[in-house]
Amino acid sequence: MTRRPTIHDVAAAAGVSVATVSKAVNGRYGVSPETVSRVLDAVKTLGYESSLVASSMRSRRTGVIGVLVADIEPFSAEILKGVGGALSDTGYDLLAYTGARRDGEGWERRSLSRLSGTLIDAAIIVTPTVVNVSGEVPIVAIDPHTGRGDVPTVESDSYTGAQQAVHYLAQLGHRRIGFIAGRPDLRSAGARASGYRAGLAAAGIAFDPALVGVGRYAQDVAREAAEAMLSLDDPPTAVFAANDLSALSIIEVAGARGLTVPDDLSVVGFDDVPEAARAQPALTTVRQPMKRLGAEAVRMVLTLLAGDTLPETHIELRTRLVARGTTAPPRVR
Repeated sequence: MTRRPTIHDVAAAAGVSVATVSKAVNGRYGVSPETVSRVLDAVKTLGYESSLVASSMRSRRTGVIGVLVADIEPFSAEILKGVGGALSDTGYDLLAYTGARRDGEGWERRSLSRLSGTLIDAAIIVTPTVVNVSGEVPIVAIDPHTGRGDVPTVESDSYTGAQQAVHYLAQLGHRRIGFIAGRPDLRSAGARASGYRAGLAAAGIAFDPALVGVGRYAQDVAREAAEAMLSLDDPPTAVFAANDLSALSIIEVAGARGLTVPDDLSVVGFDDVPEAARAQPALTTVRQPMKRLGAEAVRMVLTLLAGDTLPETHIELRTRLVARGTTAPPRVR
């Protein structure tokens, strides 16, 4: 009878210690990506995967919370910081996992099937494309594409935040206020677009479709939208962007066209990622509490892991405008 492979066999095959094998297969810190890859290759070659599953079934807990993200970018990075801080005194480790680039839409289901029951005790999914998902572990969604689904969710009040941005610009005296929208498939981006129009209406400013472009939260696309908007015969004196990176792209385009910010053009972003405060001039933006989004998701996950019922399954956090150096009253023309 063929002997069943052990963790010691995997360690020998990969040229690492038994402790390193344990960390690698459980997604814990302290192991380089190259070593993890070598260990997992040994696991696959030796057929040790069934042993991992059996071990997980015996213990029922891995001590790991998985955070599934579509990509590692400023927004998700701040979420991860919030999750990490909230887990620091809980005894749980954090596993960050991204599979969207490889799997496309519906990546959450495939990622959960790979991780649930063997590597993680619960999952926090950031901007999932679908929220009608199920798994072997508790799941909480942050800023889901389509809004509430059948899992607990936490998000920021994007609608009111956009209203705040337009209200502030109108108070400064701007009447030609442009908007660079986010991704059409993301509910929060739609809320920001609706908040923009509501802010215009509240200020008595007519909506002008020529002053709206789609940046899709991508800097190169935002630049193209800004070029078109600033090339108009009657361009905006201010632009509100649906995220900070798009706002910073608008400032780049304005500078290339010989415009100064904020004298010739005021710019407001959304998120308040670290890059916003470091920019020159520092970016005026709508701050959403990204780290707190992660912390609230952890609180919900831990409640579910304890077998308790959540007092509320949807949490919406407030946003607020942070005025910095990219906004001023419009120049008299």
